[in-house]
Amino acid sequence: MAGSDARTGTPPSTRRQALVDAFRYRRQALTERLPELPGVAYVFLLPFFVLFAVFLLFPILYTIYLSFFTFQGVGGTTVFAIDLGFFYFPVQTISNLEFVGLRNYERLLTDRQFHNAMYNTVFILLFQVPLMITIALGLAVALDASFVRLRGLWRTTLALPISANLVAYATVFVLLMQEQGLVNYALGLVGIGPIPWFTSEFWSRFTIVGAVTWRWTGYNMIILLAGLQNVPQQLYEAAEIDGANRLEKFRYVTLPQLRPVLLFVAVTSTIGTFKLFSEPLIVSDAGAPLSATRTIVQYIYETAFIDFRLGYASALTWVLIAIVSALSVFQIKALGGDDGA
Repeated sequence: MAGSDARTGTPPSTRRQALVDAFRYRRQALTERLPELPGVAYVFLLPFFVLFAVFLLFPILYTIYLSFFTFQGVGGTTVFAIDLGFFYFPVQTISNLEFVGLRNYERLLTDRQFHNAMYNTVFILLFQVPLMITIALGLAVALDASFVRLRGLWRTTLALPISANLVAYATVFVLLMQEQGLVNYALGLVGIGPIPWFTSEFWSRFTIVGAVTWRWTGYNMIILLAGLQNVPQQLYEAAEIDGANRLEKFRYVTLPQLRPVLLFVAVTSTIGTFKLFSEPLIVSDAGAPLSATRTIVQYIYETAFIDFRLGYASALTWVLIAIVSALSVFQIKALGGDDGA
């Protein structure tokens, strides 16, 4: 037989598989004879826990601690030292602090800049998130239609803004919104006068709304489109049998089935809006009033790294975390329904 062992008539592939099986069996037998060492899995997991403790857990806990103090400067006082003769390692304080209790949190009640930054952030949130979700949902429904051609191309094109560099796309929007920019030129063609995007507090906020909506609409559209494609077609067929039109099918079938996806999009978009930093910073540098574009994260940055009021910035951070957590819980309760989606 061609391709077989002349003596046994066994094909080479069969002999190769037999050798592999023999090696596997011997390896398993050797593994069974080796002693089991307790805690080996934790040794492999140790690098993750070390990195997590140093770069995540410790900063979180230290920020809580720092919010009850005022920062007096970089530390340098030796707390204790490890002296082994051949090895000496002094352990020094991180910073010089003065305990003030809840004074940093009390200051929030009378801090007008904090109130202004929170107002700007909430203003952007109330306009940008509903607008973005509405556009993303409309695009997802349109691309989910069976008559649409080149859906892959459309999905890719609409999702491209998310890959744009954060600073680059914000700078492009600044150029578009200039007094003689493309946006005002297009508005002039339909008889609308130039809008003072950077000299008006009201329109400066909408510059940020437009930039963020353009960047993240395609991303949320992809998520909603994935949710639409998982809606069972039997539900639509049953609705058609009951005489439902397109609007009724969207209201009574599509939206209830999309509720978990809409909840995810709403919560992540809300958190993302409260984290806005680069867009407001670039818009304010372009000439927009800082009182109209400063967001809460931008104010925390200025407090911590420009004014070096680290204790007060830490208190601001935890108040922001509390606000975002409360809003997320509210959205989950409001959109989650009885099933706790």
